Amino acid sequence: MRVWEGDGWQQESMSWKETAYVAANLIGRQELVITGRDAQKFLSKIAINDVADWPIGRQKHLVMLTDDGLVADHALAVRDADDRFRTFASPGWAMFQVHRFDFEVEVQARESFVLQVAGPKSLQTLERLLGKRLRDLEFLDVVAERIPGIDADIEFDLSRIGMAGTLAYEIRGPFADGPAVYDAVYEAGKPFGIVRLGWRTYTVNHTEAGFPQGQVTFLGSMNFDPIVQQSPLGAVLATPLTGSADPADRRARTRTPQELNWAWMAKFDHDFVGRAAMEAEAADPKRTIVTLRWNSEDVADVYASMFRPGEPYKYIEFPVAPQQPAGGHADLVTKDGKTVGVSSHAVYSYFYREIISQTTIDLAEAEIGNEVVLHWGDHGGRIKQIRATVARYPYLDLPTNREIDVNSVP
Repeated sequence: MRVWEGDGWQQESMSWKETAYVAANLIGRQELVITGRDAQKFLSKIAINDVADWPIGRQKHLVMLTDDGLVADHALAVRDADDRFRTFASPGWAMFQVHRFDFEVEVQARESFVLQVAGPKSLQTLERLLGKRLRDLEFLDVVAERIPGIDADIEFDLSRIGMAGTLAYEIRGPFADGPAVYDAVYEAGKPFGIVRLGWRTYTVNHTEAGFPQGQVTFLGSMNFDPIVQQSPLGAVLATPLTGSADPADRRARTRTPQELNWAWMAKFDHDFVGRAAMEAEAADPKRTIVTLRWNSEDVADVYASMFRPGEPYKYIEFPVAPQQPAGGHADLVTKDGKTVGVSSHAVYSYFYREIISQTTIDLAEAEIGNEVVLHWGDHGGRIKQIRATVARYPYLDLPTNREIDVNSVP
């Protein structure tokens, strides 16, 4: 199900604006089941979010910090019952925290599949799949559904959530049933032009839609935790520290909630790991996140260097550079010779015909239209200075999932 390229990266890049895609990149041992009398207290301790007022059947984006206020991990989470929660698509920082506190709680990892179905035709695809209307499913809702043709005893999660920025849904369930559900979704979506989104193009939508992603556009600070590094997960999380920033500079590759525009999620009405550091930053914030739009002439010169004698500039892959895993990539951004920010991996937006990147930048330099210089290349190697302009964030200027009135969908 997890493919490098599905139906061609250009067609895939257009799918969440014009048709629909099905993606199975979030499969495997990435689901945590958190149960016990103190499950809610435990999540309140390790996450910046307010988890006290959390209805059953609703989702939250949990953000978890290390003591120094850096984002250790983040995950989509759903509440199944008073004492049962599940998180998806994260390395599992909660497993390393459960023994740190005296809570009556159990955290177990299990294999599951997550299918993401996104784009303006995604709702029609799912209604054809299930043979029913789904117009009452609101943003962040989760409901249990059975899929015709699949084992009738199995209920799958269906939720209105996604990384595309536009209308999007997820189907989640037991790992073994993933291929059958994937095929059923793909067949249901064919009349609507659905495409298979591969890993090569997958993170373009993260950058266009303004969704920072740990291990993709930055590294979770848990990557550098000694206990994590000594565990089997340490080898899984190991990623090349590329880019013009010094590989020894871990801070260039990690982020605070403020630097990701996530500080609004924090509720300082409870004690959580990293609260003191986050409160100090909230009183005196230094950086925020923006989109950088790269100068096309300077980008073209990178390719032109391939046809000149001598060492060429570092190649810019299409549609994502460097290709995944890229969470450890960090390019310096300067203004008048002074470092003012750090840019993550770049993506070529076929929709906008531009190269853009998510960039954490000094507040004083975050104004739209501000011109800066991005240093493209690897530390110690040949560096190309690329002019770049601060642009809107998120860059995608289409209606968002939350805003779309699904009753207007044919």
